[in-house]
Amino acid sequence: MNKPTDLERSLPAIASISTSLSQSQGFSPYCYFSPEKRKAISDVRRTFCLFVTFDLLFISLLWIIELNTKDGIQKNLETEIIKYNFKTSFFDIFVLAFFRFFVLLLAYAIVKLRHWWVIAVTTLVSSAFLIVKVILSKLLTKGAFGYLLPIVSFVIAWLETWFLDFKVLTQEAEEERWYLAARAAASRGALLYPGALSEGQFYSPPESFAGSDNESDEEGAGRKALTTQEKEYIQQGKDAMEVVDQILAQEENWKFEKNNDFGDVVYTFEIPFHGKTFILKAFLQCSAETVYQEVILQPEKMILWNRTVAACQILQRVEDNTIVSYDVAAGAAGGVVSPRDFVNVRRIERRRDRYISSGMSTTHSLKPPLSKYVRGENGPGGFIVLKCPSNPRVCTFIWILNTDLKGRLPRYLIHQSLAATMFEFAFHLRQRVGELSGKP
Repeated sequence: MNKPTDLERSLPAIASISTSLSQSQGFSPYCYFSPEKRKAISDVRRTFCLFVTFDLLFISLLWIIELNTKDGIQKNLETEIIKYNFKTSFFDIFVLAFFRFFVLLLAYAIVKLRHWWVIAVTTLVSSAFLIVKVILSKLLTKGAFGYLLPIVSFVIAWLETWFLDFKVLTQEAEEERWYLAARAAASRGALLYPGALSEGQFYSPPESFAGSDNESDEEGAGRKALTTQEKEYIQQGKDAMEVVDQILAQEENWKFEKNNDFGDVVYTFEIPFHGKTFILKAFLQCSAETVYQEVILQPEKMILWNRTVAACQILQRVEDNTIVSYDVAAGAAGGVVSPRDFVNVRRIERRRDRYISSGMSTTHSLKPPLSKYVRGENGPGGFIVLKCPSNPRVCTFIWILNTDLKGRLPRYLIHQSLAATMFEFAFHLRQRVGELSGKP
């Protein structure tokens, strides 16, 4: 086996110093959220408030148009307000829209409630009033507006209910769970590693070369006797690594699916016996070693900057190159795809031109299936960080994902959510390396 270079020998020390420094500073998730980013009102809630405002303005516009027919606005205003008649006036529909606007903005923009009961009341009142008005009134004899105003008011009230319940509250609850998980992970990290990490605690796998895998594993086996289960984990890691190498060797056969404004591209590739595999390819303005440390060496701390991951725990370190982890993927598609958990075996290799973490689903006694999550199953896949031979300050990141989310989900929805999740992962990774490169 060739002798590692000075840079490769220094990676564990660099990682230990970096982690020690972050621990000495408390390693709080607040370090990753500046006050301006921790907004008093979320983006999705602000969108909801704008929609509620649109409700009032749109109903007002329709009413003004209705008033401006035949006898003019002034006379019609007198007829509908001063001489109000329940059976013929549209004024009460405008008042109903103002009622929704006032109550909803008071509850969800000023008081910032995180419950659906207020909008349930406004929708119930709106629906009941409109149904009674349509049955008892003579609006349907007043032309198109007799149909349009009640229908529009009814539909918008229910759209507001749907948006709050399925978008606002769901997304904010997910962000809250993510933040609490990140804070818990930070506190666990401080308890587990109160001082600088040693190379044994925060290891960097030995460099692997073609034909040297068996030798490395035999040396590891010489240090301790491996159980049958541990040998199976090692073999699963090797099998996943072999499939990953085959996928990388057939890049010309990858099928383009979609890209984004950052230049990230998602491809698909059919693997025999495993089915459709998604492949993310992203170009990053940072060294390969940075991504290697953030994504491959420190998976437990990925939840501090990556919202697509809700939890990650190392269950067992089998040997230098192989670990077993428990991972929880955050919900996707606006909450339609609920969080999934996975138990994965990972094999980590450092090569001359790349870093690889390959893996696939396995089982472990410490993490049987839980009722709170749907247990997903991963086929062969992993993370690859390609070094740039001409510029060490840039690299190419590849994520190979072959997964079965289980549950009764339409296949098109799964594929759409996976591609969106991969783009979101790349976005958070790019943010993270940007923060690291900006540190003094």
